[in-house]
Amino acid sequence: MGQSLSILRRATALALALTALWVALRAAPLSSTAQAVQTLSRDMDLAVSLFRGQLPGLSRRDGSSGAQRLVLAQSPLLRAMPLTHTEQSAALPLAEPLPDTEEEPPVPEDSDSPVAERTLVPSASQVYLRAGDIYIADRAGKAPDAAALAAGERPFALGDGPHILIVHTHGSEAYTPTKSDTYTPSDPYRTTDCNHNVVRVGEEMAQVFQRSGFEVLHDTTLYDYPSYDGAYDRSRAAVERWLAQYPTIQVVLDVHRDALAAEDGTIYKAVSKEDGQQAAQVMLVVGTNGKGDFHPLWQENLTFAMELQQQLLDDYSALARPMVLRSSRFNQDLRAGSVLVEVGTHGNTLAEALTGARLFAQSTAEVLKQ
Repeated sequence: MGQSLSILRRATALALALTALWVALRAAPLSSTAQAVQTLSRDMDLAVSLFRGQLPGLSRRDGSSGAQRLVLAQSPLLRAMPLTHTEQSAALPLAEPLPDTEEEPPVPEDSDSPVAERTLVPSASQVYLRAGDIYIADRAGKAPDAAALAAGERPFALGDGPHILIVHTHGSEAYTPTKSDTYTPSDPYRTTDCNHNVVRVGEEMAQVFQRSGFEVLHDTTLYDYPSYDGAYDRSRAAVERWLAQYPTIQVVLDVHRDALAAEDGTIYKAVSKEDGQQAAQVMLVVGTNGKGDFHPLWQENLTFAMELQQQLLDDYSALARPMVLRSSRFNQDLRAGSVLVEVGTHGNTLAEALTGARLFAQSTAEVLKQ
């Protein structure tokens, strides 16, 4: 009992001290010292470290105990921070990531795997480039100046003629079947039935863009069937033909779905609750010249993708997962304004993916109207 009271007293004292610090910083002019303290206070790792030091013996695998979370919730300083992980958005115990390649193997079949629901947000276990609220996982090691790119101008302007091209390098990618959405698989979590794979998701986007006044070309060809290998070569040739025929195209969206599974076989679905709807989360992927391929446009594409990401962050609570910068170029060297869009994972349902795609397209349309 005495130990519990001691812990409670220490926790309360620390919370009061942090609250006092917060009030002082809000009331006082921002000296260089105060600015440094505020910068440190935004780091959730610092806060968690402080609490672990003050509350020994209470740490759990998720990084904080019930008592710690109670104190965190009552602290104005800590509640003002952008939380980097929660019960539903903690860093996932995923298997080793696949090599950074344009050709990824199909999802292995395991029909008995459980499906876990997560809302994926920036995690303290990852290192990100950051510009305001935008987080970028830099898997290419390019370390661009994210703030400068976010402040840059869009690399194109829309004129007459077709504006947007939607393509699917891996068009047979599909989702977890449900009673209302069943399909005949061509491979695990894949189908050539375009009413049930990511081609249907792209069509949802196309309809939103068309209602918003944009001319859209939707390429429904399955470039990953019958052979998965070489899909990017085949979709590249197609995009080149589209651009030659319609030079007014300024935005090229390669729409996919992600795959997330843990080492124990658990499949993860990435979801966000938006206006009472359960939507598959969306992740923007930007390719670079990290593999030595010619790609002078990657920073322009990143500027555009960051503009889209900011709009998603402004419009929705958690629809946008952190962006990813990759070494492969994903054919994005063909046109400034090219982005790869991952809608959900193989654990999501088609209905969730359609909702996520619809919301993504609505935000993107708002950006393009500006």
